[in-house]
Amino acid sequence: MENLNSSPRQKALEINLNNAIYGSFAEIGAGQEVARTFFQSGGASGTVARTISAYDMAVSDSIYGKTHDGRYVCEDRLKKMLNFEYSNVIDLLGKTRNQKTCFFAFSSTVSALNFKKDNYSHGWMGIKYQLNPDSDPNEIVVHFRLWENDNLLQQRTVGIIGVNLIYSAFHYSENSKLLLQTLMDFTSFERVSIDMIMVTGPNLCHIDNRLLAVQLVKNGMTDVAMFDRNGQVQDPWNMLYKKNAMVIRGSFRPITYVGFDMLKTGYHLLKEDVAFEKNNIIALCEITMDNLFSGGEFDERDFLDRTDILCGMGQNVMISNFREYYKLVNFLSQFKTLTLRLLIGADTFLKVIDQKYYTHLKGGILEAFGRLFVNNMKIYLYPALQEDCSKEYTSVNLPVDEAIRPLYNYLLFNKKIIDITGTKKEWLKYSSHDVLRKIHEQNPDWETMVPKYVSRFIKEKKIFGFGAS
Repeated sequence: MENLNSSPRQKALEINLNNAIYGSFAEIGAGQEVARTFFQSGGASGTVARTISAYDMAVSDSIYGKTHDGRYVCEDRLKKMLNFEYSNVIDLLGKTRNQKTCFFAFSSTVSALNFKKDNYSHGWMGIKYQLNPDSDPNEIVVHFRLWENDNLLQQRTVGIIGVNLIYSAFHYSENSKLLLQTLMDFTSFERVSIDMIMVTGPNLCHIDNRLLAVQLVKNGMTDVAMFDRNGQVQDPWNMLYKKNAMVIRGSFRPITYVGFDMLKTGYHLLKEDVAFEKNNIIALCEITMDNLFSGGEFDERDFLDRTDILCGMGQNVMISNFREYYKLVNFLSQFKTLTLRLLIGADTFLKVIDQKYYTHLKGGILEAFGRLFVNNMKIYLYPALQEDCSKEYTSVNLPVDEAIRPLYNYLLFNKKIIDITGTKKEWLKYSSHDVLRKIHEQNPDWETMVPKYVSRFIKEKKIFGFGAS
């Protein structure tokens, strides 16, 4: 009998008593808490084929092989562990156990809090498993962050989410919402966050990994989900670690020539501004959850359309829960980014420096700016048309409130705000709202306001109201 409120021990016991489930546990870096729960729950001989903790690096390499970048807490290491353990179980037991057995391999590689308490506490965890005997395996991989300030507490949390993962894999593969939600049973967001999940396999092919990633953000399980330019879900650490990062925020519904020009000119400025190398720069198009819910409900198709367009244009995409830019900067800073650049239109920047948005902070706008303008962060300011469309706003003539003018001048003097030049002035009047309005009015002029790839995509897919009668 399924029980959504089962404790980790109850879940482990239920699996132990299921004669059809049998496999191995390989855990590195945070004890063997998952296997221990199964042993302590009773009847573990019905589930556990073997347990292993190849903690020493040389031992780990001898079993699983070396990773491509030498790291041990990474997706590559986890995949090697899963593949080896699963193949080992199948090779040794596939012919000797009865034909009713569904085999699995559970693996984790974790960097729990060290003695100095100064490391990045995170881990990778996954399960490769059959839902039907002799079938091709499914696979679920998750990346998580550990927030507790105690090593033993972190180990306990790893044990909980590991048991949850195994239980959910065998019970909720048909229900992606429950599959996600039950990963957090008997723990909390203050203890752990899950910022990436990837599912594959014959019983999971109905699930879109991008939608799973957005659900993580929607459910509060993480603040950010990321997709690379190929539309693949990625771990933020892999995307951002020691990179020069540039972020542009928008609705991208759809991206117009203005957004395209912002990315092009901003990227050109970044290459001149930093020690450029081919693989050390990353640009991200950020969409906030507020924007995705702007219509009152989350429209999955609408989100996928926006993502498909951006990825089709070679852009990386980020979904976040950050309303304030300083929270975004705080998030990006934890990955040891070399530099941070926020690409912002002048009209939007006026709102960023409006004091009324920071009354909830004890230090008001001073505190907000202290968090926003960290040492390696700058604003790339893209011009905006003034209301009468006669001139452009730049950092020089921006109508800044006199109360913060000295602070603003300090930022200008120290080159924390840099104007983007070489922009396409004729495109400044275009906006996503105007494009959508013209599409709904069946006014073909909208096609002149977006890149050709975007207009072609919209017409072929009949999205954003195109073709509606």
